[in-house]
Amino acid sequence: MNEHAAPSTYPLKVEGELDEPLSRWRWLVKWVLIIPHVIVLVFLWIAFVALTVVAFFAILFTGRYPRGIFDFNVGVLRWTWRVCFYSYSALGTDRYPPFTLDDVPEYPARLNVEYPQALSHGLVLVKWLLALPHYLVVGVFAGGAWAGFNAASNHGGWSSGGGLIGLMVFISAVALLFTGRYPRSIFDFIMGMNRWGFRLAAYVTLMTDAYPPFRLEMGGPESGPDAAETDAIAPTPATGLS
Repeated sequence: MNEHAAPSTYPLKVEGELDEPLSRWRWLVKWVLIIPHVIVLVFLWIAFVALTVVAFFAILFTGRYPRGIFDFNVGVLRWTWRVCFYSYSALGTDRYPPFTLDDVPEYPARLNVEYPQALSHGLVLVKWLLALPHYLVVGVFAGGAWAGFNAASNHGGWSSGGGLIGLMVFISAVALLFTGRYPRSIFDFIMGMNRWGFRLAAYVTLMTDAYPPFRLEMGGPESGPDAAETDAIAPTPATGLS
């Protein structure tokens, strides 16, 4: 985990801009304010899981992720990240998240996934197994919320604020309450943990064959994917699967 890691080359980009000044107290009521989003996201995640099953068979037999399903699922991740960033996975903005699957360039939290032109037929069968080391790391970051993501029983992963993310966000909230400022170093660390979690989510839901890197890329912005370097982070266990 290197604070000064090289620029990201992963096909998924997760960005968040600390949107200061932030209200000292609004974080106390955001759990109420996000209820409409939670209701919508419950149904979106049900659809996400069902469509991922469809994509599984499409990839297994054709080696391609159906573009329409891919765009919808990316939209669900994008919506989820905006709600996470607004609420208790970051508290990075007081701007209310928009109700849309589309990218919103002016919103301080953004997520995009590069569409894969081809995917491995065989790797789709074992990604859940190859990702086991990452489950342990993200389990520490997100606590019991990660189990909720795997079960598809909550509104999108680790936004319930458990684990190390929850602890760091709570410390930031207390600092915000008493000083009016969000500690920048803590924000950067929180961004790194969320980024790791969403990369894992994209991998295990079959959106990419690029194995998530074991590094904590801290800070809000990150560089776009570099196709020339992406192969360097592909998993060794995938060799021979086609």
